[in-house]
Amino acid sequence: MIAQRILAVISAIFLVAAVAIATFGPESISLGQALYLLDHDVLDKLPVWAARILGHWAWSNLIQPMLVRPAWLLPASAGIVCVGLSVSLSYRKTTHRSHRRS
Repeated sequence: MIAQRILAVISAIFLVAAVAIATFGPESISLGQALYLLDHDVLDKLPVWAARILGHWAWSNLIQPMLVRPAWLLPASAGIVCVGLSVSLSYRKTTHRSHRRS
């Protein structure tokens, strides 16, 4: 029950952030450009970190394609995943205890 509510709040935060980035951010800014605006050194450090931690395949197959996508897409995707997890947890059968007297 509590995990469902936490996931619902997290999904709301991600979805509001995605709408805010899409609405108030520069038009069609990519994730790489947004990261560059936040920290100029991040695009120099990211390939080295990805190769050291995840391997060279992660940089070329996962991270580089994400950097050319719109900046709002990542929080929107995370929000949708959290909504799905929250809804799937809400349909779980809970155990009801009987309060009958014997």
